[in-house]
Formats: sequence, structure tokens, C-alpha cells
Amino acid sequence: MKKQKIIFWVTTGLIFLMEGILPALTSQTEMAKEGISHLGYPEYFGTALVVFKVLGALSLIIPQVPKRIKEWAYAGFAFDFIFASISHFAVDGMDFQSFFPLIFLGILTASYLSYHKINSTN
Repeated sequence: MKKQKIIFWVTTGLIFLMEGILPALTSQTEMAKEGISHLGYPEYFGTALVVFKVLGALSLIIPQVPKRIKEWAYAGFAFDFIFASISHFAVDGMDFQSFFPLIFLGILTASYLSYHKINSTN
């Protein structure tokens, strides 16, 4: 049980940092805006994406959030990582940027599985 809690908090903490904190701090930089436009998305899409990422990250990290909301956050991040990978692959071809979101999909999966193992034993 202790091992599952450690896995959960480490993986969820990584997701929180990369999908909650980092986008909130960097979304209005020129590099972030260029990244969104490079992929062919309008600027408002980047703003909406950041809002949902921060809300989703908060819902994963705050223990009092209902389980159903957490499930939606996990699903949203899974879609985000899959479609980010597809977007980068379609625009830039097969490079590191195309696979980087899939690494975080693996981290998200570890968080999700450990979350369910912790809650199934309670």
C-alpha cells in the first residue's frame, strides 16, 4: 500500500508540475504562442487549453475532489497527450516532440493505476 501511495504521489506530482504549474507560468510567452500557431491552432485554443490543464491538474492533486471529476481529468489528460503527439507528428514528422507526450501518457497511466489500487483497498 505504501509503495502505491509513493507511485501515485510521484507520478501525479510530475503531471501537476508539467501540466498545471508550467503551462500557467509560460502560456503567455512568445515561445508558447509560436508553438500553438506552429501546430496550426488559433491563439485562443492555447488559452483554453491552459485553463483546462490547470483545472485538471488541480483536480488530480487535491484529495477532496470527487472520484468522478478525477476520472474526467485523467481522460482529458489522456486525450491531450495523444492528440499532442498526433499534432506534432502531423506537422513536424517523427521526432522527439512527437514522442514526448507519450512519455507523459505513461506517467499518467501509472498515476491512474496507482490511484485505483489505493482506492480499491480502502
